[in-house]
Amino acid sequence: MTNQLPLAIDAMGGDRAPKIVIRGLKIMHHKQPHRRFMLFGNEKVLNRYFMKKSLHKLRACCEIVHTDVVVSSHEKPSVALRQAKNSSMRLAIEAVRDGKASGVVSSGNTGAFMALSKMVLKTLPHVSRPAIVGLMPNRGSSIVMLDIGANVQCDATDLYQFALMGEAFSRIILNETSPRVGLLNIGSEEMKGHETLHLASEMLKQNHALNYVGYVEGNDICNGNINVVVTDGFTGNVSLKTLEGTARYFSQELKRVFVGSWTGKLSYLLAKSAFVVMKRRLDPRRYNGAMFLGLNGIAVKSHGGADGYAFYHAMKTAYILIDEQINTRLVEELSRYDLLFGRPEDQGSAGTLMVGQDA
Repeated sequence: MTNQLPLAIDAMGGDRAPKIVIRGLKIMHHKQPHRRFMLFGNEKVLNRYFMKKSLHKLRACCEIVHTDVVVSSHEKPSVALRQAKNSSMRLAIEAVRDGKASGVVSSGNTGAFMALSKMVLKTLPHVSRPAIVGLMPNRGSSIVMLDIGANVQCDATDLYQFALMGEAFSRIILNETSPRVGLLNIGSEEMKGHETLHLASEMLKQNHALNYVGYVEGNDICNGNINVVVTDGFTGNVSLKTLEGTARYFSQELKRVFVGSWTGKLSYLLAKSAFVVMKRRLDPRRYNGAMFLGLNGIAVKSHGGADGYAFYHAMKTAYILIDEQINTRLVEELSRYDLLFGRPEDQGSAGTLMVGQDA
């Protein structure tokens, strides 16, 4: 399904904006020329990038909404809520709320993006706290992991709700019929971990509609035996960046080994096709784009240091979520758990998030 509304882009958010945003848009336009975009940022600066003749067709697919206000990477979420009313980030989010855009993508300050998104878009029914959900490669295909940066501190009910949302997300996006759900811990034994994990585990065990497998460890994330990994935003973000760093290190070491000698170069030539496939699969840029799951609107966070190819994948993720009608289907899935879902008094509220500055 193709949504006809444009995708809202915070064109000024991120370490190298708007340069990488334009590069990402160029790739997206080449692969999916029917897509349209609303770019929020400095119109004069953005138009300067579109002066190239090769970008004229892309420019025709873009509407630019001018603003000089940008949320900095160091700005506290509380400050952004009060002072960023006309920022590129907030205006892009409001376009989704007002029905002018189908979703929003930003590489900007994670804490501010989450706080503004929750305040402007509110949450879906049955959801008290949204979580950042990401896909990672594993031995099977891909794994769903949440939270990876929104909620630094979580109680047992938060983790329980994340498990339900992650399980539903896995069903919808990865077509898993009975996703295996695990709670990230320092060991698989029942006595391991802190009290919050113990309480969350007991809640999950009591929900017989879930395929809950118990505690999982960090080395289980990529072994293909689990479909959904549930954790708090602090642990999840550390785990995510550790995996990204390991993948980059592995790629760099392979390159060093193969170019270091003539035997290495010969070995590479013999196994080149296999290594190209492996490098592509482990490229963190292909997994860029994490959804704020549980919001009443599609909001996707791109890595702050993303390049154009990575930003393209963040937009691609947004379009997959839009085309799959993720929120409509998520509400349908979560309605099965209505009586078991905790804290109904918080449903649909703006609430308060414990967020990191820039995950």
